[in-house]
Amino acid sequence: MEEKACNKIMTSKEILSQLPYSEPFLFVDEIDFVDENGVEGRYTFKKTSHFYQGHFKDYPITPGVLLTECCAQIGLVCLGIYLLKGRTKTSDINENTLQIAMSSSEMEFYLPVSPGETVKVVSEKKYFRFNKLKCNVKLFNSEKKLVCKGVLAGMFKQTSDGK
Repeated sequence: MEEKACNKIMTSKEILSQLPYSEPFLFVDEIDFVDENGVEGRYTFKKTSHFYQGHFKDYPITPGVLLTECCAQIGLVCLGIYLLKGRTKTSDINENTLQIAMSSSEMEFYLPVSPGETVKVVSEKKYFRFNKLKCNVKLFNSEKKLVCKGVLAGMFKQTSDGK
């Protein structure tokens, strides 16, 4: 597969390598586009994920909190990593030196996401100042229908020693 050069600051592979998450709590498969104003990415919810066993037992759907997390990982964290990289002159951003905290979320849900479904997150930066990022996010299902949307905000801290 050809590596996407999202632009001159970072490739999608570089952004993904700096995410502070791993399986089973990684909700980003691919970054399709990123620039200083926003990001688009995709994730496929695995049919074998343990949370489907009880949510709901006869009709499994993806919990809203995990849809929000997917939006946050793609729409807030990936964009934040990209924006921080654009502000720094070093390549020292990594999961050991980057601290992230979600500061607020407001989401509205419209449709369910089934096990095995691929979703697309589209995020638009509202502002990034004093290392606080606020974004409008939308999550679309495999039929390109709006599943949920909202506003997410988070704080980013870059340390030199990983503490």
